[in-house]
Amino acid sequence: MALPVLSDDLSDDELDRIVDKATTASAFLKAISHEGRLMILCHLVSGEKSVTELEDLLSARQAAVSQQLSRLRLEGLVVPRREGKAIFYRLADDRPRKMLECVYELFCAEDD
Repeated sequence: MALPVLSDDLSDDELDRIVDKATTASAFLKAISHEGRLMILCHLVSGEKSVTELEDLLSARQAAVSQQLSRLRLEGLVVPRREGKAIFYRLADDRPRKMLECVYELFCAEDD
């Protein structure tokens, strides 16, 4: 897909729409820019995981995992589900998966 070319003849409405989309994209990129959050998303690509499972997979303390999950939830990237005392998380939509595929292609695929 070709990227659009921004020109000087954009209307104020078009420019406002572009700025709104840039703001949304920036928030998304900030949310995934932490290695802990990025690793959580990588693990959730394969399916729903409990906080305890994520702690084990990341070799991280519960407080650290919960803090990162809170930020991902705030940004709308993950969705929690409670089952008794356990809380499970899954990707909220396909955006993180698509971005992780791009990140994998750019930074990881050459290692395979």
